[in-house]
Amino acid sequence: MQNFRDYYKILGVTRDVSTDDIKRAYRRLARKYHPDLNPGDKSAEERFKDIGEAYNILSDPEKRSQYDQFSRFISQKKTKRKPSRTVRNGTSDRDVRFEQYADFNSFLDDLLNRRARTAMRTVTQPPPKTRRVDSPDAFRPRTTKTAYTVSRPAPRDIEARLTLPLEKAYTGGRERIRLEDGRSLEVTMPSGMISGQRIRLKGQGDNGGDLYLKITVAVHPFFHHEGSDITCQLPITPSEAILGASVEVPTLDGLVKMTLPSGVKSGQRFRLSGKGYPTRGGKRGDQLVEISIAVPRDVTPAERELYEKLHQLETFNPRRDLLG
Repeated sequence: MQNFRDYYKILGVTRDVSTDDIKRAYRRLARKYHPDLNPGDKSAEERFKDIGEAYNILSDPEKRSQYDQFSRFISQKKTKRKPSRTVRNGTSDRDVRFEQYADFNSFLDDLLNRRARTAMRTVTQPPPKTRRVDSPDAFRPRTTKTAYTVSRPAPRDIEARLTLPLEKAYTGGRERIRLEDGRSLEVTMPSGMISGQRIRLKGQGDNGGDLYLKITVAVHPFFHHEGSDITCQLPITPSEAILGASVEVPTLDGLVKMTLPSGVKSGQRFRLSGKGYPTRGGKRGDQLVEISIAVPRDVTPAERELYEKLHQLETFNPRRDLLG
């Protein structure tokens, strides 16, 4: 199947792994290939997008089940087996015919709702209007013109779901979307969008109704929401923790420098004022940076020699008071 991607291989896991293992693999790879940590590296940026796409599918049990069924269908198609499969959806079964998809991307668009699915909203509609249409050939003896009643289709509101990365939800701007009916629209998004927010596009529904875009902000591997504040966990080295240092911290506006005092501890938080998420009042929250002291797995011989010398000289004993 054209463009087929093995999401298990992208995340470096086997097909029988648990959801927790998938989440751990995603976090590890997302940190490694995040664009903020690989500026200007297009290959890392593309790898980061593939990792996010794979996680979106495999972390959702229903999407993962359909993906697995589709994968088996591809193998069976090569041996000309029966191409239809029943996929469990919620509490009911539905018959999914995978042969309807021209390529893998078509299947993926349907699975991820990237061709925005529309759902009719229940609205109170006025009775259909009527108008008289005169027929020039409808004259009969002792009669007037014949009148016909033509019903006008009533306007209908529709809803489409749109998933955005956190950076796009934060900045807003123009975004091109494609609807299930084939239409392609360019939409100007406001800044500071949140999950569950709805954006109204007047007159873009059925028969002159409105289109409502329901926004979902995708999970970010580094930033997390806490109200109007943004939180993140910043790894630092043991020497930076002991001596203090000037470090660069990723924010939604780019990298900023932050000065760490000497003797910082894991779990200690620092506040970057005004670097959080916008509020409806036009203000911004803060970014809370939580410190995590990272210990290197591998050290050079020269580093090991210095650590051994430090171990001989140091007087600090964190276990001194454990027994009272």
